[in-house]
Amino acid sequence: MSKKPLILGIESSCDETAASLLTENEQGIPTILSNIISSQVNVHKEFGGVVPELAARSHVEKIDMIVQKAIDDSGRKIEDIDAIASTAGPGLIVCLSVGLSFGKALAASLDKPFIAVNHLEGHALSPKLDSNLNYPYLLLLISGGHSQFLNVQGLGKYKRLGTTIDDALGEAFDKTAKLLGIEFPGGPQIELLAKKGDPNKYILPKPIFNKGGCNLSFAGLKTAVLKISKKIKTDQEKFDLSASFQKTIEEILYKKTKIAFSEFENQNKVSTKKFVVAGGVAANKNIRSILKKLCEEENYQSIFPPIEFCGDNAAMIAMVGLEKFKLKQFNNLNYPAKPRWPLDENATFLKGAGVQL
Repeated sequence: MSKKPLILGIESSCDETAASLLTENEQGIPTILSNIISSQVNVHKEFGGVVPELAARSHVEKIDMIVQKAIDDSGRKIEDIDAIASTAGPGLIVCLSVGLSFGKALAASLDKPFIAVNHLEGHALSPKLDSNLNYPYLLLLISGGHSQFLNVQGLGKYKRLGTTIDDALGEAFDKTAKLLGIEFPGGPQIELLAKKGDPNKYILPKPIFNKGGCNLSFAGLKTAVLKISKKIKTDQEKFDLSASFQKTIEEILYKKTKIAFSEFENQNKVSTKKFVVAGGVAANKNIRSILKKLCEEENYQSIFPPIEFCGDNAAMIAMVGLEKFKLKQFNNLNYPAKPRWPLDENATFLKGAGVQL
């Protein structure tokens, strides 16, 4: 029986310090031996958002302890590790540098291969942690920093179909929560407040709803919420605005995803059409429900990572590391941190004033 590879994944792109040990069974199914995540919510709460310097300092203070705990919890020894995979981007460069430097140093000391991982590719492959997912598939990546539709054709082979031209969806959720006086991170709380409100109370804008293909825009929606929030006087009005915001997001994603389906089908002739939703916002149950409904209507198989793997974690980084290890896709120890690192390097950058759709 041949030894199965044991991969250590390290993640520090933003405000989670995370480490995970991953291997696979005899059938080639990934097996998570440990998955440790240290959140920094309490560090950033009083500031209403992530402060890069404080986040980096927290990573420095915790990373050796988090990696050691991941190794201890896995039941394996550090010498058993076959490769170290660290997030190299995209993200906050001061945060990325901590995990990247630690991973490189550990790889050098153990004389093991080092693998630089694109954080977004981690999200893209996260459903593989608990499902037998084969290429190609359509991916909707929705997180605090990214919102895009991608045609995933294979490991390292991505074609972007649509993206946000301004704010990411997770950012829109968090900013809306902040305007409503909800503590950081407030995005997940919007879903809870929405259950108590009237989704038809406020008519909110849907930017580029009828143009731009499956590109997305949330800045105008956020501005509308800002104006209404200044007039809110009761908790019920807060609940109603949350519900109206949630409903508007659902309607935008429903329509834009339907367009993405058509574009995906034009590029891929497959008998089984698969749609993966990943990233932190994929944990939103209402969004899951509306997209599952659309998949049933359009004969797509809907695939979501388990809730615990929607947000930033190191198991998904180790998952990419495992795939790359099998292909011997290793990186040099001088590999740089990349604050901006698109999955589709050929895609046009669509942000800022003057964007033409």
